Amino acid sequence: MLLTANAMSRRMRLGLYLTTGAIALFLLLPIVFIVLLSFGSSQWLVFPPPGWTLKWYSQFFSNPDWMDAAFASLKVAVLTTVFAVALGLPTAFALVRGRFRGREMLYGLFTLPMIVPLVIIAVAVYALFLKLGYTGTMFAFVVSHVIVALPFTIISIINSLKLFDQSIEDAAVICGASRLQAVFRVTFPAIRPGMVAGALFAFLVSWDEVVLSVMMASPTLQTLPVKMWTTLRQDLTPVIAVASTLLIALSVLVMVIAAAVRRRNEVSA
Repeated sequence: MLLTANAMSRRMRLGLYLTTGAIALFLLLPIVFIVLLSFGSSQWLVFPPPGWTLKWYSQFFSNPDWMDAAFASLKVAVLTTVFAVALGLPTAFALVRGRFRGREMLYGLFTLPMIVPLVIIAVAVYALFLKLGYTGTMFAFVVSHVIVALPFTIISIINSLKLFDQSIEDAAVICGASRLQAVFRVTFPAIRPGMVAGALFAFLVSWDEVVLSVMMASPTLQTLPVKMWTTLRQDLTPVIAVASTLLIALSVLVMVIAAAVRRRNEVSA
């Protein structure tokens, strides 16, 4: 009877592993195809590639339009990260420690951009900035991206704050520190993993955002996803695969950094 139970358990684990592997393969295959196409020698997006070359990478890095779009994406993502954390940190403190009427409703309001279809937000933000005359500016890009990135930052910091024992901060105050000193020297280091996670989420949300960026773009200011979208409508050049590969590579790098930071915090704890 025991052997039968063990055999069934092994078969269930094997089935679980096979199912998980099949799902992972299904999700990762398109990414692998894009990466391989970026090295293909054909001037069209043909799979499997007839040969291998680096000329599309050379064209990408030598083309000022593609490079300007890449740097614009990076600048927008960095500014979005900074402002999302700067706004999300006090908001999270207010939602966790505040004792005021309508706090739950306010929390729902801040997380609304995660629920509302992105195209609705894009149309509303575009109409607002069009009336103010800010479309096609870096300001419009950053503000619109902060709107959709802020909920991820707030939720990450709120989760860290809820796990933090506030009595430690109170003990620092009893020992002579001011409340502000206790927050900066005790609370902030303790919730740093949540702050880092929120920053990374904000960066990733902004880095590959295309719907809002299409609305905010102008002939002189385009992010990399927008440049890919406009080029894709005109030509199926493998340079688009190169841009996609770079988007994926930076996203993976950010996730690796997040995992490393989390592992280091777990070790230090």
